[in-house]
Amino acid sequence: MIKRIVWTVAVLLLLLAAYLGLWPVPIHAVAWKAPAAPGYTGPHAANDKLAGLTLIQLGAEAGPEHIVLGRDGKLYAAMASGNIVRMNPDGSAQEVFANTGGRVLGFAFDAAGRLIAADAVKGLLAIDPDRKVTLLTDKVGGDPIRYADAVVVAKTGKVYFSDASARFGPAQWGGTFEAAVLDIIEQASTGRILEYDPAANATRIVVKGLSFANGVALSSDEQSLFVAETGKYRVWKVSVAASDVDLGKGASPSQASILFDNLPGYPDNLMRGQEGRIWLGFSGPRSPDIDAMAGKPFMRELTLRLPRALWPLPKRYGHVMAFSEDGKVLADLQDPSGAYPETTGLTETADRLYVQNLHLHVLGWKAVAPAR
Repeated sequence: MIKRIVWTVAVLLLLLAAYLGLWPVPIHAVAWKAPAAPGYTGPHAANDKLAGLTLIQLGAEAGPEHIVLGRDGKLYAAMASGNIVRMNPDGSAQEVFANTGGRVLGFAFDAAGRLIAADAVKGLLAIDPDRKVTLLTDKVGGDPIRYADAVVVAKTGKVYFSDASARFGPAQWGGTFEAAVLDIIEQASTGRILEYDPAANATRIVVKGLSFANGVALSSDEQSLFVAETGKYRVWKVSVAASDVDLGKGASPSQASILFDNLPGYPDNLMRGQEGRIWLGFSGPRSPDIDAMAGKPFMRELTLRLPRALWPLPKRYGHVMAFSEDGKVLADLQDPSGAYPETTGLTETADRLYVQNLHLHVLGWKAVAPAR
């Protein structure tokens, strides 16, 4: 009997080893060198300035990942359900403004009052004030735009937006979160920044070679873009005149430069605020386990064979920061308790800071401190 048990255990262990080592996974992990995490020090010293937010209940809606204050004085929020919800600044009178049939992650209003939306499933869309949805572009050079993420509209009418991953689209891989995890664990750096020119109805690549291209913001003179590269913990400053530049192979300073490197968390949305500030959200803090596996592609592939509960995901932590165009940190707000985590970004109005999030059924805000 004992011998049979030993053989059974041995066979089961061999089967488990074969599964962990050989079962196919969708990624082809690439080795890279993760910088040593700085922790919460210096301008990012741990604090609780983001704690105690006032909460707006969203009912059945969740994940207000991007929020814009419209010309009508109302807040527009893109939800996980696919709805874009419109509400008063205090959260009252919530209504569904539009549903694209996909998942809008970022949007901005153009000069005509249209809502220009980066839909992670559909591509780049325009939503008229009468709520008609029009596809602007879903391809670049014949290649599908798989993961439209963040968008800004220049005064010229040109639209700049991120295609987070040219490998993993939410429509094919179970959703935006799942596709993002696959892309960041793989580290193939296929993210790109695109330009759509409505006058020519043409889409081109500005830069590529980004590890999950995420938030995008325009400089005040609209000659540069600020771009969050989530998978490598940094923010770039990119010339709008750049053309098909591969940042993974290097770029001249006139084309692109790193504004922030080795950040303490995963940078997400970028939003212009008041008085020239640019706000950056962190969807989570760095994971020591993920950093430790940076140079071990096999180990990263192995993690995907484990139950999702065992994936090395970031802990719950709230964190946003504001910076100037020359790279000076102007504010840093954190909630180490994790009561309001996955803070994808911040929308600043004249009197409030609305904190975006990835999965919660609430929208948090805090009053702006009065000027002294």
